[in-house]
Amino acid sequence: MNAMYRTESFPTAPSIPFYAEQSGECRLFEHAYRQKLPVLLKGPTGCGKTRFVEHMAARLQRPLITVSCHDDLTAADLVGRYLIGDGNTVWNDGPLARAVRTGAICYLDEVVEARKDTTVVLHPLADDRRVLPIERTGEELQASPEFMLVVSYNPGYQNLLKNLKPSTRQRFVALVFNYPEPEIERRIIEAESGADAIVSTRLVKLATALRRLTDQDLEETVSTRLLVVAARLIVAGLPEAEACRASIVDALTDDAETASALAEVVHAVISQ
Repeated sequence: MNAMYRTESFPTAPSIPFYAEQSGECRLFEHAYRQKLPVLLKGPTGCGKTRFVEHMAARLQRPLITVSCHDDLTAADLVGRYLIGDGNTVWNDGPLARAVRTGAICYLDEVVEARKDTTVVLHPLADDRRVLPIERTGEELQASPEFMLVVSYNPGYQNLLKNLKPSTRQRFVALVFNYPEPEIERRIIEAESGADAIVSTRLVKLATALRRLTDQDLEETVSTRLLVVAARLIVAGLPEAEACRASIVDALTDDAETASALAEVVHAVISQ
């Protein structure tokens, strides 16, 4: 199977992954879950979309099945296919079908990366029917009451070839994510890395400075995820300049001139 996916099962008293709420998104997600509505998360890389879904799945005490979408993802990768084993042909559910049957939350990360003919399979699941037709078996799966469909994408990478069709988009409740406010971002860095307030404050100042840059040819700016990585390296004993160069500057660009300009910003901030 080409789909890259993982399943996380949570016990009766789950350990809830840390997530710093920003603007009521947890409450909205819970309401959508209770109303059996699918949710669309949109926001830049590394802003916390995946962590949010992990947090909410644990909070709702539902297993989570995550699929990383890509160009070669087919409908069969999601729904399932016949496999040959021990001389017999046996049907094998894909991650989406397993989530529908078991009442899991199915999270399709970067859904616009999947082929258009693949995302169409989501339509009957994302409206009032809540069914998953399986053409190969003639079965029509009625979603378990606990099943929830969640998809995400990064609007910054949208183009004419990679975008959600209106017929798909309008089936979802949308949640818009962005990088956290400075105080929240400091809390996240400290909670995720063990860094002290001095390090987290400096990293947030660095992020603010880098995000203000408009004259550099960057596809994406520094994410909260990259700040956490830098903080972990610093906590482990790596000098701040070296940690920021490896986890932020060189992660954002391959262009030598751009990297040099970013490194100057890093030096200016951490030397204060």
